[in-house]
Amino acid sequence: MSDDVTIRWLATSRGKLAWREDGPAAGVPLLLLQRFRGTMDDWDPAFIEAIAAERRVIRFDSSGIGRSEGEVPDSIGGIATVAAELMSLLGLGQADVLGWSLGGVVAQQLALDAPHLVRRLIVAGSSPGPIADGPQAHPRVAQVMTKPENGPDDFLFLFYPETETAVAAGRASLARIATQPQLGPKVTAASFMAQVKAISTWPGVLHRAKELPMPMLVANGAHDVMLPAYRSYVLSQQAPDAKLVLYPDAGHAFLFQEIDDFAAEVDRFLTR
Repeated sequence: MSDDVTIRWLATSRGKLAWREDGPAAGVPLLLLQRFRGTMDDWDPAFIEAIAAERRVIRFDSSGIGRSEGEVPDSIGGIATVAAELMSLLGLGQADVLGWSLGGVVAQQLALDAPHLVRRLIVAGSSPGPIADGPQAHPRVAQVMTKPENGPDDFLFLFYPETETAVAAGRASLARIATQPQLGPKVTAASFMAQVKAISTWPGVLHRAKELPMPMLVANGAHDVMLPAYRSYVLSQQAPDAKLVLYPDAGHAFLFQEIDDFAAEVDRFLTR
């Protein structure tokens, strides 16, 4: 990919939001919603290149995140409203939406609150909300993910299984992300705490999953220590038109580990 990083700015009711786009302008755009404590710079550039080969891909820093102005809303519905306003101001009309982790939570809420904006929905490494049964997060997850700053070993634990193949893929992905030019600021402590509040107070969508009629691709790594793959399975069973894909020897960041396979899956899903 080019080292020329073109950051665009959009004036919104919450202040200016930073955004950028990749890929050709034609066709239905794909909007990306980022993970907890992630900015638009934290997408693996190799993943962006793969999914933007045939379509316009839009990513942005939500209110109070990264380069963007404003404050992080303290509810998932509020964060979804930021995405909806961005879509409206960009004149997207309707878009496909891919949300990873926290972004998958926001994507589900967006699809419930503004279904007219979402043509197809991809929920990656995420959850439909609190689920009491089945596997739960690894006991170390809360401690690691709430550190003031996460290092490579933290991300390897959170995002990849402890196998030689997965760890090697994880190190390569982290290196690609870290060596991008013109990286923006990290998520602040105040924004981090607002995200925590939003997540902890979200009731989930399982009681309303049948109100998500759009085609849905639900994907995860089979060994996700943060949001166990069982949660993806539960969501896929409740949504009316959902396909479930699980990747072996992969975890929360399966989409950066199995880039070619998942990009092909995304392309099939969006063009079928």
